[in-house]
Amino acid sequence: MIFQGKAISVDVKDNIATLTFDLQGESVNKFNRLTINELTEAGQLLTQANDIKGLLVRSNKDSFIVGADITEFGDMFDSTEEEMMANLSATNTAFSVFEDLPFPTVTAINGMALGGGLEMALTTDFRVLDSNAKLGFPEVKLGIIPGFGGTVRAPRMIGCDNAVEWIATGKDNKAPAALAVGIVDAVVEAEQLETAAMELLQKAINGDFDIEAIRQQKTSPLQLDDIENIMAFTTAKALIGQQAGRHYKAPMYAVTTIEKAAKLGRDDALKVEHEASIKLSKMEITSNMVNLFLGDQALTKSAKSHTPNNTPVTRAAVLGAGIMGGGIAYQSASTGTPIIMKDIAQAGIDMGMNEAAKLLSTKVKRGRLTADKMAATLNKITPTLSYDGIDQANLIVEAVVENPAIKKNVLSEVESLISEDTILTSNTSTIPITELASALKRPENFCGMHFFNPVHKMPLVEIIRGEKTSDAAVARTVSYALAMKKKPVVVNDCPGFLVNRILFAYFAGFVALLKEGADFVAVDKAAEKFGWPMGPAYLCDVVGIDTGVHAGKVMSDGFPDRMSQTFKTAMEVMLENDRLGEKNGKGFYSYEPDKRGKLRKTYDETTKQLLAPHVDAPKEFSEEEIIDRLMVPFCLESIRCLEANIVSSAIDLDMALIYGVGFPPFKGGAIRFVENMGLEAFCKKADQYKKLGPLYQPTDTLRELATNNGSMFK
Repeated sequence: MIFQGKAISVDVKDNIATLTFDLQGESVNKFNRLTINELTEAGQLLTQANDIKGLLVRSNKDSFIVGADITEFGDMFDSTEEEMMANLSATNTAFSVFEDLPFPTVTAINGMALGGGLEMALTTDFRVLDSNAKLGFPEVKLGIIPGFGGTVRAPRMIGCDNAVEWIATGKDNKAPAALAVGIVDAVVEAEQLETAAMELLQKAINGDFDIEAIRQQKTSPLQLDDIENIMAFTTAKALIGQQAGRHYKAPMYAVTTIEKAAKLGRDDALKVEHEASIKLSKMEITSNMVNLFLGDQALTKSAKSHTPNNTPVTRAAVLGAGIMGGGIAYQSASTGTPIIMKDIAQAGIDMGMNEAAKLLSTKVKRGRLTADKMAATLNKITPTLSYDGIDQANLIVEAVVENPAIKKNVLSEVESLISEDTILTSNTSTIPITELASALKRPENFCGMHFFNPVHKMPLVEIIRGEKTSDAAVARTVSYALAMKKKPVVVNDCPGFLVNRILFAYFAGFVALLKEGADFVAVDKAAEKFGWPMGPAYLCDVVGIDTGVHAGKVMSDGFPDRMSQTFKTAMEVMLENDRLGEKNGKGFYSYEPDKRGKLRKTYDETTKQLLAPHVDAPKEFSEEEIIDRLMVPFCLESIRCLEANIVSSAIDLDMALIYGVGFPPFKGGAIRFVENMGLEAFCKKADQYKKLGPLYQPTDTLRELATNNGSMFK
């Protein structure tokens, strides 16, 4: 053993060195400061060592290296540009040392080699890949680009087109794709990985390959003439620009960085990469995207903290089939938990089973599922018109019509048929859990489990704790949500809970704008330009106008000072005229299926005519005012929820909004958005609209935080 550190060791046997990544105290290898320092030291020792004929690079963990330690990004981004340049230069010098070692080198890649892990592998002469492994450059998902030579080595090894696709999309790539583009030299079964890597290394030592030519290709300018250069990068910019959109900068930075460095040798090309990395690191979006990644981890950790020593759900049930019930049944069955799907009507059962079958069929058509596995998944769903077998379920989701009286009746009825330790939950979207629990004999075994529609696409599940809900009920429900591969957030009870309470403050701002004469199409366009996946009018149509009006009534009753209206809202006008949105083909917009059967919205002049009698007078609003009128109440309601302890942290709140209603991820969440603006600046913006009432009134606590330069992230 010539080197033994806490992350890296180097051993020599029969004149062949083996460098092993094995970061102590961690389940995965990652490039933190410790690992980079040890890599630097190991590289120097190998350069100076005598009688070494070759190097094998490997991992002692289930994956090779998963990338950089993202928890260190905050301090790195806060450093000066000069400090960042020095750190990047030093790290890349350490990587280049391995590329320049005076003997052949091979990396054995198992599990995953992502980001810096793949960049490390590219420094060696050859790469052998486990057939189940995945490779990729996910950096653009964090708002950055590869910073350890990925934009330099990848295009020189696999060509510009392939490198742009790999780097600018951030996708993981399976072994066959990696072999096809030539980023690895061989793919073998996992049990053969190190034997195959060592055999390849021995051949290289024996002189079977031109190592000098391999290294020359990686360290020289790209072999493109001017015409090829223009064609390659013009096409790439157009394609990536369209895919990434206007808000996400990193993908285009990746393309332009590769382009600028194309005619440079390795060391000068690396400087171009450093400069681009530093520019991106100073952008607000990059900080937001990194915080989003860390927030996702924090949300999962927060959820798991509710499930110590919990009994897992072995069989579930959903009461109420249809689209929502079918979606819940599909998600449960496809992630391994058998489920009973009960309805009072065969039509509901048929709709639910058809929904599950449709979702599974789509996977089969795309090659992501076999027909046999589809059949096995459907067999995990037991459709029934009776309560037979319901006593076998240890968690039940009530998903009947959004009516308190009906829900109470169903919940009371099923409670009498199940064991004393079965957990009952409700998929209500707005009705307070404490109110529904009043119909139960065991309210401690009851909580909310609010899925978002469509269930298979929306990651979030709100777990709502009523006044009498026990920790055991929360634990089992969170455990079930995690088993379904969802993102659970535990919240306290109130009308609308967390996400819908905030969303309906946004809708309140929207309907007030329309009352004052704003064009709903202009409002939607401004919201989409801000970064929302769809504007509020379109969202109302997707949710269902009838659902929105009903939920709005619950919110109005719950928060009359802010969410009650003194006028007939645009949504109420739509409902009166049987314009329910996508579900019946007409709402704010009209809807027709395209050739693939997907609904497409078109402008409908009828909407303007129907709204005209309920509008003060047509008025043109600036995009800035439209966004202010929507986002100020949205953010203020978020802050009120945080202050009222509806949610445990600002991080959980922001993640819930991103996963639940599609808040623009690049803006980081409502609380992050406000803090990036500055609390004092946000309060001043809200005060510009104080004539509009309490919906736009900052809380005293927020004003105090603004005065004291405080933060909502504790």
